[in-house]
Amino acid sequence: MNRLQTLSRALLILWVVLFAVTVTWSADDGSIPQREDIDDKYKWRVEDMYETLDAWESDFVKLQSALTEFDQYRGHLGDSPEMLLNCLKLNDNLSIIEANLWVYAYLKLDEDNRKSEYQELTGRIQALYAQLAEAESFIEPELLALDRTKVESFMKQSPALEEYRFYLEDQLRQKEHILSEKEEAILAAMVPVTRAPSNIFNMIDNADLKLGTVINTEGDTIDLTWGRYARIMESTDRDLRRRANDTVQTAYIKYINTLGATFGSSLAKDWALAKVRGYKTCLGASLDGNNIPADVVHNLVETVNANIEVLHKWTSLRKRILGYDTLYTYDLSVPLGFVFDKEYSYEECVDILTAGVKPLGDQYVKDLQRGLKSGWVDVYETEGKGTGAYSWGTYTSHPYVLMNYTGRLDDLFTLTHEMGHALNSFYANQAEPYIYHNYTLFTAEVASTCNEALIIKHLLANAESKEEKLALLNHYIRQIRGTFFTQVMFTEFELAVHERIESGQAVSVDYFRKTYREIYQKYNGPDLVIGENNDMSGMKISHFYRQYYVYQYATGYAAAEALSQKILEEGTPARDAYLKFLATGSSAYPVDILKAAGVDMTSPEPVERTIRLFGELVDQMEQLLDES
Repeated sequence: MNRLQTLSRALLILWVVLFAVTVTWSADDGSIPQREDIDDKYKWRVEDMYETLDAWESDFVKLQSALTEFDQYRGHLGDSPEMLLNCLKLNDNLSIIEANLWVYAYLKLDEDNRKSEYQELTGRIQALYAQLAEAESFIEPELLALDRTKVESFMKQSPALEEYRFYLEDQLRQKEHILSEKEEAILAAMVPVTRAPSNIFNMIDNADLKLGTVINTEGDTIDLTWGRYARIMESTDRDLRRRANDTVQTAYIKYINTLGATFGSSLAKDWALAKVRGYKTCLGASLDGNNIPADVVHNLVETVNANIEVLHKWTSLRKRILGYDTLYTYDLSVPLGFVFDKEYSYEECVDILTAGVKPLGDQYVKDLQRGLKSGWVDVYETEGKGTGAYSWGTYTSHPYVLMNYTGRLDDLFTLTHEMGHALNSFYANQAEPYIYHNYTLFTAEVASTCNEALIIKHLLANAESKEEKLALLNHYIRQIRGTFFTQVMFTEFELAVHERIESGQAVSVDYFRKTYREIYQKYNGPDLVIGENNDMSGMKISHFYRQYYVYQYATGYAAAEALSQKILEEGTPARDAYLKFLATGSSAYPVDILKAAGVDMTSPEPVERTIRLFGELVDQMEQLLDES
């Protein structure tokens, strides 16, 4: 039952690492530092988890030997409260060991990916992870086979089972959508087939597709990669941006029919699995795991649509700032020319972060400083080190944060973001039993984004120049546009294509392109011209192969903004409710957890608040630009 939580966390970290942009931090001679060149105060202390490799090996053997202990419970969970409780406790205890082994191995590997001894550790724990997953696989099917009355009777007979009440009731809540043992076995055997659309897309996108080449102004031929393409889209050379964009879109056109068929198959798979389990819609099937009302998603889309003009105003202002007669899609990432290239030492970054989160109270600041000074953070890039940034850890360890700090404004916000995750985990691990210590994706980004909101408000209030304020406003606007509005736009597209499949209508390449173009145009307004082939994204965004995933970025952002503003406006009561939220993992449904913190995601209010904020930021930028 906790294998999926661990794996989901690992996949989320992988996503962050793959999509984070890292600038190389070099020594004075231009070389990349070695790990031994970095002062220990800038390194995380993985030895706090296992002091030696021998200690890791001891736990590995312990876990490996304990797997057979599950045999005594297989087929007997309904025999007595003691059998059920002891099995659940065994699973928790072994899961704690497995997580420590897993995280330690991967943290050590990320210190230097060239070291074969840590490559070997990760391979070994992956194999043991699979064995543990197999050994415990009987637990949830047997729980679902139990009668609700029997489970209630067990909890009355054994007070210790009360700890698992929410977990057990949640399992039984979903019971009507669980099939017979034989039918579940058939579905399990079909997993390689149901994963086929995603696997095929990934092979097209990551293996077969070649983005092509462009020639820059110096006459050099550039083989395009996604990293190089992203840099070109931020280049001031507009003709190069245009040619790079056209080259990449042309590359996709070669696969357009395969992409359309693959995505159509993914939608058909979503609907087939929903129907088999007795759901009326794909959205219902997707939301049921966390018991999230469909109104959350519909309110999100409808509220943004009712206030879409603020996005149009931003598009128009971008066009004006750039001085273009016509704004194209390849103009949406180029910097707006606000020159603010201040560098921050790591110590300055820590001071800003500490000052910015003071509204969260003395204890939060104290715990933050403790983390920053006691081996939680691995700060600087070194040769062989993992790229990007993430926060990780286990139930029994302190959090760990990987950085590749270079002194840019973005690095300040990255550290702010990851320390938000770290403190969330720190408090939840202290307050919750193991079964509930993880938080869901629906709430995961709230703590990190709330930290960022507090910091940027702090920086804006203390900006020392017009240029600094413009740069900060631009950062804030781009963040809301990318993390909130773009994800709502994606969600509206997902709703449209799934509802078409559910109504029995056919889908095609032309339908996908037309639908995506209409939604894309609606969100960006009449000032944006969408090129002939810039309407294929509906078929080439990997997140769409995980139905109704991206909306959670938007809801998380809206919740974080609402909570940060309440903390600043209302003080202690809002702060205390927020700190309680940070100490809650998954011991209640995510919508209820956020309601207790002070934000109701089933209502339009937090979404409207984020939209208003965006409009205010755009107005502030326009006013600053109009000043002489």
